[in-house]
Amino acid sequence: MEKRKVLFISQEMQPYMPNETLMGKIARQLPQGIMEQGYEIRSFIPRYGCINERRHQLHEVIRLSGMNIIINDTDQPLIIKVASIPTVRMQVYFIDNEEYFKRKATLADENGQFFEDNDERSIFFVRGVFETVKKLGWTPDIIHCHGWMSGLAAVYLKTAYKDDPVFSNARVVLSLYNSDNFESTLCDNFASKVLYGDMSAKDYLIEKPTYANLIKSYLNYTDAVVKGGEPIHKDIEKQLKDSNLRVVDYNPDEDYVGPMLTLYEELIEENVIAD
Repeated sequence: MEKRKVLFISQEMQPYMPNETLMGKIARQLPQGIMEQGYEIRSFIPRYGCINERRHQLHEVIRLSGMNIIINDTDQPLIIKVASIPTVRMQVYFIDNEEYFKRKATLADENGQFFEDNDERSIFFVRGVFETVKKLGWTPDIIHCHGWMSGLAAVYLKTAYKDDPVFSNARVVLSLYNSDNFESTLCDNFASKVLYGDMSAKDYLIEKPTYANLIKSYLNYTDAVVKGGEPIHKDIEKQLKDSNLRVVDYNPDEDYVGPMLTLYEELIEENVIAD
């Protein structure tokens, strides 16, 4: 039987980030655990300027780089880099761009100010992942997103890429983390910037793009949600309770590979039955 394939998209991962977080820890350990169970995996994160390329031995993948992604009528070059995590034979792909990811900080400056272009950085990151996976010719069964910056993948999967044979059978899982919450808002025209390919304005609607509204909008395109920490924002929690989404709780100090394997298999089996 052909191996199951899981695509992990995370806005951070250890050991590449300067600060250790729950999201970074899980984004590092979960793919390894899934791979050790016989699955094929691919992991993607942004190549923030704080990532030490020499220490972690990043190198550009020339055959995957060279594409341009148009955001807000501006062409942005896509650079793909890769590194291997020592001892576990696991590769990590990095989405890079001078305009969006050269700066040393991740999502906020040294004064804690949220970057004004974080909306475009999220769009570039997610579309960069989709285009790279297409170029790899690698067809995921599950797309597991960690954090708000990656959550846009759910929207694109169910709209712009829904008929693409690489992604048409994939199911999407979104992991939420309480540390992921931000107090600022994205640009008011975020929804129009998201539009791509055959998407129209009705394909993605959002009220004022706060953190809560952003996640709530992504839930409309998501097949399952994993709570990566408590408490979840009260408005998001309410929407989860009112929805038919499968929601998984787990304690990160316990085994979380097992529950994720069960979730992935259930989602894949549902797809087989539907087909």
